[in-house]
Amino acid sequence: MKNYFSKSEIALWSMSVLLICVSFAIFDKENYLTLAASLIGVTSLIFNAKGNPFGQVLMVIFSVLYGIISYSFAYYGEMITYLGMTAPMAVFALVSWLKNPYKGNKSEVEVNHIGKKEVAFMLILTAAVTAVFYFILAFFNTANLFFSTLSVTTSFIAVYLTFRRSAYFAVAYAANDIVLIILWSLAAKTDVSYLSVIICFAMFLINDLYGFISWKRMAKRQKIGVDM
Repeated sequence: MKNYFSKSEIALWSMSVLLICVSFAIFDKENYLTLAASLIGVTSLIFNAKGNPFGQVLMVIFSVLYGIISYSFAYYGEMITYLGMTAPMAVFALVSWLKNPYKGNKSEVEVNHIGKKEVAFMLILTAAVTAVFYFILAFFNTANLFFSTLSVTTSFIAVYLTFRRSAYFAVAYAANDIVLIILWSLAAKTDVSYLSVIICFAMFLINDLYGFISWKRMAKRQKIGVDM
């Protein structure tokens, strides 16, 4: 494990942790559950970027904590999405990643490529899930309904692609990060402590973009059969 992470990956993780802790110290200072969730979440992303199943274990823990945080601001969409969809799908993804190691290396999943027919199926399924969630969220008078529903859409695509081991799961999560930055920016108008959550998802965005780059490199390396 000594040389498992590159210097750039260690720098990215360290910068993310530092900014999350600093923003917590400035804007929050009280909600340690938010701090714990942020640190666990950003750590999961650096493992996910390596295709390491341990990242999915951390994602399950993050999803539970984030669901609790979302409940505190009546973001029922986020709560239901993460507790009822992201966390369970992270478990399925964990099983999928463990069952599909690259050349027997359990710390690196084999990258999968999905075809056009499956993409079409995924989009149809996403539309159906989004429609159902819209009415559920509307029934519970969810705050900022439009963006909460959009978060469901991007989250579902992300968890589906993660389960299917597609490099584009990171792109979907990046899109979800942008939606969440908007959502929590709206929340921060009434409670400045939520600025720390915004910083958290800004770091998530950077890490997810790196994750996509990393997975594309990993896919290329696996395709030509080069071990590192």
